[in-house]
This record gives sequence, C-alpha cells and structure tokens, in this order.
Amino acid sequence: MQAQPAQPAQPTKPALQPLDAELQRHLQHLRVEKRLAERTLAMTTAALLRLQAAAAVSGVPLQAAQPLHVRHWAAQLRLRGLAPRSIAIELSAWRGLYRWWGQQGLVRANPVDGIRAPKAAKPLPKALSVQQAVALAEHQRDDTAPALAARDHAIAELLYGCGLRIGELTGLDLDAGVGTAAPARGWVDVADATAHVLGKGSKHRSVPVGRPALQALQDWLAQRPLVAGVGERALFVSQRGTRLSVNQLRLRLQQSAQQCGLPTRVHPHMLRHSYASHLLQSSGDLRAVQELLGHASISTTQVYTKLDHQHLAKVYDAAHPRAKLKARKAQDGETG
Repeated sequence: MQAQPAQPAQPTKPALQPLDAELQRHLQHLRVEKRLAERTLAMTTAALLRLQAAAAVSGVPLQAAQPLHVRHWAAQLRLRGLAPRSIAIELSAWRGLYRWWGQQGLVRANPVDGIRAPKAAKPLPKALSVQQAVALAEHQRDDTAPALAARDHAIAELLYGCGLRIGELTGLDLDAGVGTAAPARGWVDVADATAHVLGKGSKHRSVPVGRPALQALQDWLAQRPLVAGVGERALFVSQRGTRLSVNQLRLRLQQSAQQCGLPTRVHPHMLRHSYASHLLQSSGDLRAVQELLGHASISTTQVYTKLDHQHLAKVYDAAHPRAKLKARKAQDGETG
C-alpha cells in the first residue's frame, strides 16, 4: 500500500497564560464593588486574557502601553476575524482596566481613550408581530407535566408582558427577601402588580405586570411547590428543583415557539424587542418606553422607532391605493 504524503502541521494558537495578579485584582473589583453580572465578568476576563497575551507578544509591559500599541492590538483582533462589535467590547474592557489603574495612580494616562472599534452596520432588533407574540405568550403546552407547562406559560407572559431581559427573569426570587442574609436581586409583587428587577449596571427598576401575566404567575405559584426544592428561593425552577438556567429557559421557549408554528427561531430577547416595539407603536411615548426597558440612553430606545416605521411602511404598502398602483406597475414592467 502506497504511503500517503505527510500533511503539513497546522499552526496552533499559543495557550493563554493565567491572568496576572493585577488583572485578577481588577476582576475582583468588578465582581465585588461593581457587582457585574457573571456573563459580563466572563467577557471581561476573556478580553483581559487577550490583552495580556498581545502585550506579551509585543514585549510591552501592560502599564507602559501607549495608544499606538493599543491600536496595533485592536488591528490584530480585526485580522483574526473579530467583528466590530466584539472589538468594541474588548476595547471597553481594556479601557475600564486602565481607568481603574489611573485612579490608583498606576498609569498616567489611559492609552485606550479615543480608540474606537471599526464601524459596523447596526441590524435592527428582530421582533414578532403582535399576533405572533400574543400566541406565544398564551400558549399552553400539553407535552409536559402540568407544573412545567404552567411555569413555561408564566415565563412567556412575563417576558412579553414586562420586557424583561433573560438574566433579569431567571434572577427573580419568590419575594424581596427582606430580613434575610441575601436580599433578592428581583421579585414580583403580585399584590402591587409590579416586577422589581436588577438590570444592567446594577440599576433597579420597577415595571407594571399586566393581568394575563399575573394570572399565569399565580397559576405557576400554585404548582411550584410540586417542583421546587426545599428552601429554594428562585421564582422559576427546573425539573430538578433548582433555579432555572438561562440555557434551559432558551430551549423551553424555542420549543413553545415551534409548537405555536412561528416561522422564525425565537429567543427570549425577541420578546423584549416585541414588547418595546408594540408599546411604541401604540403609545409613541419614547421616554416611557426607555424607562420601562431600563435603557441608560434614549438613543438605545430610538432603534425601535425604525421598527415602528417598518410596520407603518408595511401597512401603507398593503392598504394605500397609490402603493397598490405602484405594485401593479412594477408587475407590468412599467416605469416612471
């Protein structure tokens, strides 16, 4: 049998070294004093690992880095295929590190200040139609235990009815935990019909809970003791009786959407987008929607005005006589 020619060895990326003590100290500051969410901490850790590796390759001590070094390291990220948004997240993590070092007098200036990621097209958030969102929120599963079906129904109603982020929802406890060693990060006051959550930047906000969501929540609370473990404080629990994870919630929502026959893959944040878009279509009150969503900047909320414009454009195309005439001319090959 003829021997096969040897294949050239594939280049391997150098293994990332553990974070040095100064970077670990910064992460501890973010975890304890800034109380960043675990997902944000994980992204920051990855960004600092890449910063440390880039500095090591360049032979530049991190605290001696200059803007020209940072620009070079950011350009390397782009060459490796990182998207502009991912590079922006990296730069934000690096900028935060040097800002903290500056406060401690470890660096004279922040070498990341003024350095921006490449511009990227901003895709519009994907939202369901009103009919689709309502169908998903009202869906009652019949392929699972009644307790889990009640839980999934309550989750969908709260996601669409309150515009909660997935982490805010999975972080909800049964009550405020007043007088306990660990007060709740979030809870739903059924009597007051209000959800209290801890959002991005450790900012608390309160949002009203509508009647359908309240009813679904009360149905789940009646079933919860059949599933929840002893002493478990989480509002939503898994089949094992412990706090429902983000991945478990995503999977269950996708299954419910498939059963509803929705033509698109649904993720939890899509219901938040739908909540915002439908509120804006009905009220036109951008500031109120900003408050309900917990956005720090009005510009973040303004993206939903574009979704509203798309909705109006569809209505125009479907209903206005001039739009119909234009469509007929296009079919007939007419111009002008």
